[in-house]
Amino acid sequence: MKALCRDCFWTGDEQPRRCPSCGSMRVVRHEELGVLGIAHLDCDAFYASVEKRDRPELRDVPLIVGGGVRGVVTTCCYIARMSGVRSAMPMFRARKLCPQATILKPDFQKYRTESRRIFDKVRDLTPLVQGLSLDEAWMDLSGTERLHGAPPAVTLARLQADIEADVGITVSIGLAPNKFLAKIASDLDKPRGFSVIGAAEATAFLATRPVGILPGVGPVMVQSLEKSGYRTVGDIARADLRDLADRFGQHGLHLHRLANGQDSRSVNPNEARKTISAETTFNEDLNRAEDLEDQLWPLCEKVARQLRAEGIAGRVAHLKLRRPDFQIVTRRRTLPVPTQTAKTLFAVARELLAAEPKGQPYRLIGAGLSDFVDGQEAGADFFAEGERRALKGEKAVDILRAKFGKGAVVTGRALKKE
Repeated sequence: MKALCRDCFWTGDEQPRRCPSCGSMRVVRHEELGVLGIAHLDCDAFYASVEKRDRPELRDVPLIVGGGVRGVVTTCCYIARMSGVRSAMPMFRARKLCPQATILKPDFQKYRTESRRIFDKVRDLTPLVQGLSLDEAWMDLSGTERLHGAPPAVTLARLQADIEADVGITVSIGLAPNKFLAKIASDLDKPRGFSVIGAAEATAFLATRPVGILPGVGPVMVQSLEKSGYRTVGDIARADLRDLADRFGQHGLHLHRLANGQDSRSVNPNEARKTISAETTFNEDLNRAEDLEDQLWPLCEKVARQLRAEGIAGRVAHLKLRRPDFQIVTRRRTLPVPTQTAKTLFAVARELLAAEPKGQPYRLIGAGLSDFVDGQEAGADFFAEGERRALKGEKAVDILRAKFGKGAVVTGRALKKE
């Protein structure tokens, strides 16, 4: 199979521009189409797409999902992107670029619900699904041809159509021989795309791309590579291995493999999520410790509630601060016992905050937990009686809020914040 119609699912060994069965122009053509099994699924402007689905009057207008004058863009629709708006952009800049945009605050509970609907469909096709976030995941469909009666490419095209028809949003698919190439492929023809990168053309395809496209290469690493004469992926692919190793150690050798389209990582559904966190941006800079703590408490509640819902506990607490000049400060501390409670996370984050310079203004604060273990380990230590009591109390609050609503139980600190 070297061609596939995404509308009627016709397949063939010829590669026509138009489907010979239904006449559609949406034909995927590739020499390796019938043998590739690693895919990356990425929802198109997910949060904005969900909001537009639920509010049809917003279908043809620019939409930004974000909050506050001093917050950042969570995501935006493709119409807003035509004005230059991008995710993580400061809201004040997004408003200047697209003053006619409709702005909505994110509704993460709704997005999580829709994410589950989408990825339940994915897991019906293969157990090898590795989530990256609410709106994207890798999947391995290798060896499923007999199970589904079709090669992985056909199964993916049917999945894409099913999600659009049933959930009401579009997704883009990248199909390739490995995870790295599949993730790049899914971004090539958004929205509603289906792109393929084969092993044969991988090195040539990557050659002209900037080095920042490689995973693990952030802004600082980009500068280091460019200073050393490596500006494109092709520069790294052609580089002398000894020189890369001398300059960048094992990481340099890893980048060389990626630059040649090689990635041995398997799709691992059990790969641990790195961090669960929450943050908020203030309308005005805050510098008083008590004001910052008032903002910190509900974030700790949110993080702890999510850990309890997922049945996990965290061993490392995190504090994040952003100064007025946008410089980010991060602090972390390993806990004596894993926790699922807002009380413990707040206590540690509060201590980390107290160690920072007094009177320093901040525009953002965040809290999080990482290094996850099974939730049964929370408070299991013999000396963790306080943690067990806190966990019992917070679980009781979860039950009351689930039954009577979020406002059924409100802490004194939360009332003070309001």
